[in-house]
Amino acid sequence: MISAQELCAQARSNVEEVSVDELYERLNHGARAIDVREPEEYAVGHIHRVVNMPRGVLEMQLHQHPDVAGYDDALSRIADEPLYLICRSGGRSALAAESLTRMGFTKVYSVAGGMNAWLDARYPQVGG
Repeated sequence: MISAQELCAQARSNVEEVSVDELYERLNHGARAIDVREPEEYAVGHIHRVVNMPRGVLEMQLHQHPDVAGYDDALSRIADEPLYLICRSGGRSALAAESLTRMGFTKVYSVAGGMNAWLDARYPQVGG
């Protein structure tokens, strides 16, 4: 048996991580990002223009992302475009990135350190 921390560490080794500095820069150039925390966490504070799709339902709701909702081929439209995932500390986003990679997404990135690192870097958030 492995712990949740070990599972997250394994996921981190299987996905590409980006820093909050990289995320900040890419968001300023229109990048697509998803916050995979629970709605209660997101409501406390989140990054402007970052959509909330909790880790537990991400795979089932991704086709409803505002950029592609309503298209029959919604997932195909974004499968080869950069997609940045963020959570509180980087564990859930790594698990989510690993899962989306298995679904066929080719440019999925987990944000190392998550919102904790974002706030430590003093980047802005909505709410909180």
